[in-house]
Amino acid sequence: MWEDRFATPDYVFGTEPSQFLKANAHLLKPGQTALAIADGEGRNSVYMAGLGMQVTAVDSAASGVAKARKLASEKGVSIDFRLADLRTWDWNKAQYDVIAAIFFQFAEPAFRAQIFDGIEDALKPGGLLLLHGYEVRQLGYGTGGPKEADQLYTTQMLQDRFGHWDVLSLRDYDAELQEGQGHSGPSALVDLVARRPA
Repeated sequence: MWEDRFATPDYVFGTEPSQFLKANAHLLKPGQTALAIADGEGRNSVYMAGLGMQVTAVDSAASGVAKARKLASEKGVSIDFRLADLRTWDWNKAQYDVIAAIFFQFAEPAFRAQIFDGIEDALKPGGLLLLHGYEVRQLGYGTGGPKEADQLYTTQMLQDRFGHWDVLSLRDYDAELQEGQGHSGPSALVDLVARRPA
């Protein structure tokens, strides 16, 4: 699905970073290592690299990675792009200072749990998780995201999984998104900003 969706000259989700990532840019420092999972066309990894971070970006769609490379070249930043499936991705334990997990809601609950475990393995102790996606109410808006409720978030779900971390912010809110044609209009969102226990 994603291979076909990204196989267009247009950037489906735009070239600007997610509003959530920009709002938390004060937590990101030059020189930090960062992993952007399911990075698609590169808007978030390119933004972090532009802040002086050392960024690895992974996605399973070759068409998305090709557009991400093009965007990085246009912005004059260097990123370690990886074409890989998160089901078989080697999370490289305790490697990253920051993981950006933004709108990766293609995963059914068991696969999502595997990804969450991988994130915990891959973050250094004290490392920062920036997680952002649609809440279950998003099904009523229909302005982006999956059509399956079990692929969407609730604050309770994230509290249950990451509540033992140092949770800096966990929010459920509605906002207007204008992030390309893929995320456009009123949206029900959930944000989690948390640090892995040291």
